[in-house]
Order: sequence, then structure tokens, then C-alpha cells
Amino acid sequence: MFEQAFKNIDDILHKDAGASSELDYAEQTSWILFLKYLDDLEKEKAMEAELLGKPYQFIIDKPYRWETWAAPKTVDGKLDHDHALIGDDLKTFVDHELFPYLKKCKDKATNPNTIEYKIGQIFSEIKNKIQSGYSLRDILEIVDTLRFRSHKEKHELSHLYEVKIKNMGNAGRNGGEYYTPRPLIRAIIEVVNPKIGERIYDGAVGSAGFLCEAFDYLKSSKKSLSTSDVKILQESTFYGKEKKSLAFIIAIMNMILHGIEAPNVVHTNTLSEKLSDIQEKDRFDVVLANPPFGGKERKEVQQNFPIKTSETAFLFLQHFIKILKAGGKAGIVIKNTFLSNTDNAATSLRRELLENCNLHTILDLPGGAFQGAGVKTVVLFFEKGLPTRKVWFYQLNLDRNLGKTNPLNEKDLAEFIELQKTFADSPNSWSVNVESCNQASFDLSVKNPNSAEETTHRTPTEIMDEIIALDTECAEVLANIRRLL
Repeated sequence: MFEQAFKNIDDILHKDAGASSELDYAEQTSWILFLKYLDDLEKEKAMEAELLGKPYQFIIDKPYRWETWAAPKTVDGKLDHDHALIGDDLKTFVDHELFPYLKKCKDKATNPNTIEYKIGQIFSEIKNKIQSGYSLRDILEIVDTLRFRSHKEKHELSHLYEVKIKNMGNAGRNGGEYYTPRPLIRAIIEVVNPKIGERIYDGAVGSAGFLCEAFDYLKSSKKSLSTSDVKILQESTFYGKEKKSLAFIIAIMNMILHGIEAPNVVHTNTLSEKLSDIQEKDRFDVVLANPPFGGKERKEVQQNFPIKTSETAFLFLQHFIKILKAGGKAGIVIKNTFLSNTDNAATSLRRELLENCNLHTILDLPGGAFQGAGVKTVVLFFEKGLPTRKVWFYQLNLDRNLGKTNPLNEKDLAEFIELQKTFADSPNSWSVNVESCNQASFDLSVKNPNSAEETTHRTPTEIMDEIIALDTECAEVLANIRRLL
């Protein structure tokens, strides 16, 4: 039922002039799903309060509740067509009354971690793009059939929403920005092994895949969760920041569908924060992230970091190292050129990582692991506080090419997870003492000594990345010389 509902909604949006891509489909479906979820949540809480003989204060005033404007019912529970808005009347109400009202919910929130604040945030960031009030009416009637009450219903809806996010990722060049393969996320979380009570952070949250999977991991880490455990997981475990409006909205919705009622996700540019302003109270026990790579940050943003670079991923890595507590653990996805780039920023950042953290594991992923993105990546696993003495490498060698129709799966990563527990040597894994690395460049691009291949050629993308990095470094040197002159 749910799968067909999502398909029907996409079909309606495809015909509407206001929604032009998978990104629009996900965004517009999200705000409508959110309001239906909110209505079910409020009704559930009102029923619980009634059973306890207590009053319940609704978050949303009656004229703006789902049952009033989206799906008014007759006494026999059917849609009341005499009172249901449609066409231009519906679109005018949504654009000029509903959205402005919901936007103001942030003003009456007691703190940023409340559902009221999240409502205000979401509806401050988006607008209704559905141009036809008749299309909107059709979508509302489909969504009204969905229920968010039982665990089974929420689980199925969260699964379908993940599929929608995956389709969004496949839709264009920004694929990796919205969708990190879930088998890879689960493998990273299993290696990092977070515990209930630890604070988990993703400063480039995207669609919140890491936080959602970490929530599922911690829920299943015990046979039964205590009331205290549930409260900790709901209120003080998962934290994220996201720069882009669409990703922020999708992250909130994805976490809600996974069972986190008021996600601690903030809409902000993480890199706009000065590293020197981070205090102990701001730090986290665990960092899990796939920061955007290939992006370029402006000069004023670079001034927030001791190692100046325009490469977004390098700035994020500095942020993650700084925001980890002493003894904190991290699993970070980054382009594999980070291991060998010769520019000053990459060299300095590798030195920083090796001297201040124990970089115990590097997972080398094949090209195509990220659907829609051809770059090769690695995953860095490290703990903050002690310098690196030895690095265990695992090269994921598969007997097939990865792609949209043949994605990464759990079986692909099973050997890595098992061998990593003991840092065992194998045809795909080996260890390297940091002392044997070049102490000037800290190059970490160590080739597999167990591989039958004698020569490994870089891809054209890797070669171009290095050329661009060298050009950038040369430009910075020339600029400094000109200033001196």
C-alpha cells in the first residue's frame, strides 16, 4: 500500500508544472508527510493524556491542523467534500496562511530541541512548489491514507523514504551529497561501535543516513531498552548540522520516520564556525560523516581554520578532529587523493591527523562505490588523543564493477569488518608502521604488498585532481609573492 502511494504521488508531481525533478518530488512529499506525521503524533499524545485524565495542549491551532484543512471528515469518517479546500482556494490557504503560521512556530518554542522549533525551521526553509491546487488535493488524499502509529508502519515508511532519497541521489551530479550507500554506513558504524550514552555527531548531515543507522544500531545493541535509554536516544545522542535547505528538510523527515521525534539537526554552514571557538562542552564522543568533496570555500571561510585550503573536505576534517573529545572515535569518508596530495594543506592535515589521533584503519573503496560519483574514496577510522604508530589498510577488491544496478552490499564488506577486529593480514589487508612513511610528506598511499599487480595506474580523475591542487598551490604562492612586492 505504502509503495503504491509513493508511486502515485510521484506521478502527480511529475505532471505538475511546479515540480521538475526527483529533488522537488522528495522536498514536496516531505513537507506533506511531515504534517501528516505531526497530526498522528498529536492525536496519539492527546489520547494518552486523556487516559491519564490530563489535559493535552496541541502544538498546532485548530484552523491549521491536518483534520481541518487537509482532510476534514464526515461523521462516517469519509472525506467531507463540502468543507475540503480544493483548487485555487487550497493553494491560496497553503501559501498565504498555513506556511506563514507554521513558520512562526519557532518563535513560541521554549528551546531549539523542541518539535515546535523544528516546525518553524522547516517551514522557514521551504515553500509549496505544487502549482495546481487540484494536484495538491489529490496528494493530500493519498497521504491521508498513510498511518504513522505502529512500529511496523513507521518502519515501512522509513524504508520507502530511504528509497526516495536513494533515487534522489541517482538523479544527478549531486548523488553522493544526498546518499551514502547504507551498507557502507552500517559497516563504518560497526567498526566505530558507538555506545548508548555517547553523543554522536555529523557536521555534514545530508539526508541523515549516518544518524538514522546509528539510531537503529544502538536500539538493537540491547535486548531491551530502559526508559532512561529511550530518553537518552531521543534527546541527547544524535546531533547534526546541514548547510543546504533541501538536505536539512530531508534529514529531519528521515530521522522522524526512523523514530527520533525531535531531531537535533541545525540548519547552518558548519564551516562558518571558527575552530578556535569550539569548547569542551561542544565536543562529541563519536563523529560519523561523509563531508562533501570537490567543493570550494571562500577566503573568509578558510580564515576559520589553521590549515588554509579551499577544499571543503579538508576543512571538514579539521573541524571533525577539533570537535572530537579526547578518546573520541570517528569514521570519515574522504577522497583517496587525501592520502597522497603534495600541496601544503594536504601534507599539513595528514601530519595533524597522525600526530594528534590514532589513525588505526583505512578502508580503500573501489570506484563506483558512490552511485553517480566516479571518484575513488577511502574511509578514515581514528581515535583522538594518541599519535598514530601503525595503520591497518584494507583494500576492497571486488570481482565486479559497481554502479546503480550493481551497488555495494553487506556481503562485499563482511570480510573487512571481520578482519578489522584483529587487524589481521590477508591478500586484501596489511599494516604499515608510520615511522616507515616519508616524514616530510606523510604520504599514506601505500600500495598493497600482497597484490599480484605490480603497477597501479592513477585514474584520469586522480591525475586532474592533483594538477588542480598544484595549480591552486602555485597561485597562492604567486599571490603571496605579489603581496610582498
